Amino acid sequence: MNLTFLALGFATLLVMAYRLYGGWVARRFAIDDQRTTPAHQFNDGVDYVPTRPFYLFGQHFSAIAAAGPIAGPILACQAFGWLPCLLWIGLGVVLIGAVHDFSALTASVRHGARSMAEITREHLGRRAGRAMMVFIWIALVYVVIAFADITAASFVSATEELQGVRVEFNPGGAVAAASIMYLLLAVLLGLVQRFLKPPLWLVTIIFVPAALGLAWLGTHLSHLLILDARTWALLILVYCGIASLVPVWALLQPRGYLGGFILYLALALGVIGILFGGYQIKQEAFRAWDVGGMTGTLFPFLFVTIACGACSGFHGLVCSGTTSKQVDRESHLQKVGYGGMMAEGFVALISLVTVMIVTQDDLKGLKPGTIYGNGIGDFLTLLIGRENLKFAVTFGAMAFSTFVFDTLDVSMRLSRYIVQEVFGWRGRLGALGGTLVTMVIPFYVLATAEEGMYLHFWTLFGASNQLLAGLSLLAITVWLYQARQRIGFILFPMIFVLTITLWSLAKLTISNLQTTQGLDIRLINGLTAVVLILLALYLAVTALFKLRGERNSSLALELQ
Repeated sequence: MNLTFLALGFATLLVMAYRLYGGWVARRFAIDDQRTTPAHQFNDGVDYVPTRPFYLFGQHFSAIAAAGPIAGPILACQAFGWLPCLLWIGLGVVLIGAVHDFSALTASVRHGARSMAEITREHLGRRAGRAMMVFIWIALVYVVIAFADITAASFVSATEELQGVRVEFNPGGAVAAASIMYLLLAVLLGLVQRFLKPPLWLVTIIFVPAALGLAWLGTHLSHLLILDARTWALLILVYCGIASLVPVWALLQPRGYLGGFILYLALALGVIGILFGGYQIKQEAFRAWDVGGMTGTLFPFLFVTIACGACSGFHGLVCSGTTSKQVDRESHLQKVGYGGMMAEGFVALISLVTVMIVTQDDLKGLKPGTIYGNGIGDFLTLLIGRENLKFAVTFGAMAFSTFVFDTLDVSMRLSRYIVQEVFGWRGRLGALGGTLVTMVIPFYVLATAEEGMYLHFWTLFGASNQLLAGLSLLAITVWLYQARQRIGFILFPMIFVLTITLWSLAKLTISNLQTTQGLDIRLINGLTAVVLILLALYLAVTALFKLRGERNSSLALELQ
């Protein structure tokens, strides 16, 4: 099948879905700019900050579009073929993922920018809210572990594209140097905006090219930061802890804005590669229903391997944890919520293309980040020439690590919020305590596990992530039902996601516990899966009784 035709058809689907189905969902929520958003109601200059929609979209987009929509499609394509991946990304993002994000953002804004756990507590009860908090915290810990490990790997390994080529710089060191300078540039941008208050167009034309130039500068400073993967993983964890404590204007907002432009460039390069690269599809459209090993059968593991490209519970945490505190007007909800997920669907498509154009034999031994970096680098050489392949591939790898950084510190910040809320810790000391508590388990795992262990966590991360989306939709369903609103557009996606994820977690539990050898990663994964299943079942049963109670109350009123 023609690659260009596939991509154009997919892009058309996303645009039409945003305008038609996204608009229909917006009407179900009765979006109204006359309502005062929490950003204005609680404006404190730290967490609650009214933000222009274009700026907020970039921050939100870069926070949700990390390793998930990149690594997931690559892993799933190698296992099952590209056609099932394309179908799930396309249908999933339109009918489930974007609806989830839009709904979670709207629900949070309507509830004073409160988290999904707090919304669950209000509509399902205090115990259900606590259960939701524990579930969210476990899911976020898995995000931090998996993404910190996969980022550390990109800081130490030379890309396959450069093997056998004379290279005057260290590829891993170049990515590390460029990524760290990118974070420092984001801090500088935050300070400039905070104290000098220049127009947005001015900082954009200065700082965005500077961020892109860091890939080139990184190749000249590549030998300054040569560390092993374990050390890098622990340093990244320390960075996440620090980043979770600083005000959003100092790092989260400017880093997200810059990261959004790098994402936009990666998407543009993907479009250029698809339209003008002359690439052929070299992967099989369909490989097998059962590929064995940890991945197992297409049902249910395709849907949890592509963890974020079609639907992601983590997005609901970003929507209700940071983004909802910055929405200026309700009319921006569709642009940021539904539109952000549409853009992530296209990120997943570009990622899928980078593996579709490579033969299975040439992919052996390559990590998802390397495959993506190679693909984006190849696309970039169409503009700057094949002789600049070394720089181009380094840029692709830096872009990947940049996306992951954006998610890592957001995950740590959200985890810190949960711990503070559970223990009632307030102030800066409480924030520090919440951060340290969250760092304990990731620190132990990253300090003791072998390099590349993210593969052991990826499927469970994907399953817990998707299940979190299902539970968020569950809480939103109860909220809408209590408000006497239509629930079908939320109810049916929720049932599908809950079924698929509980199915996959049950299979993962059996597989991990059968192969465990003492206190190892498989035992941790197996026990974690059991805890997640029990929490999810408790929440589902609680919601069912709540809905039945609401229905019986309504019938009683009608009979009076």
